[in-house]
Amino acid sequence: MRIAKENVDVKMAIPGAVLRQQTDFGDATGFGKIGAEYFSLSAGVDTTQLFLGLEGNMCQCPHWGFVLSGQITTTDADGIQETVNANDLFYWPPGHNVKVNADAEIIMFSPQHEHTHVINHMLEKVKG
Repeated sequence: MRIAKENVDVKMAIPGAVLRQQTDFGDATGFGKIGAEYFSLSAGVDTTQLFLGLEGNMCQCPHWGFVLSGQITTTDADGIQETVNANDLFYWPPGHNVKVNADAEIIMFSPQHEHTHVINHMLEKVKG
């Protein structure tokens, strides 16, 4: 799920402040501690090979985030693709791969235990 800033409902607008809110933007029930992450990614990065060996050969951790710059496309288990761009909020449910279309900077919030497992798996793949 992605949503551009201009599509997030304005809940309050007063001089000097605009508050926008998107409700029902994913569900963190039962995930415990959340990690905050900042990623700098180069165009061409593709997680497909890095996620081999994980359940479904995909990241099974949900992520909530914001694209500071760039463009990223996710592909889910059904082959459905979604592209996020600079200034988009996003929610990536479990079961996805990621391809970076243009150099990107993103901020993500993820269940710490689940994403640490995925990151450690990627580190092992890189070590080869």
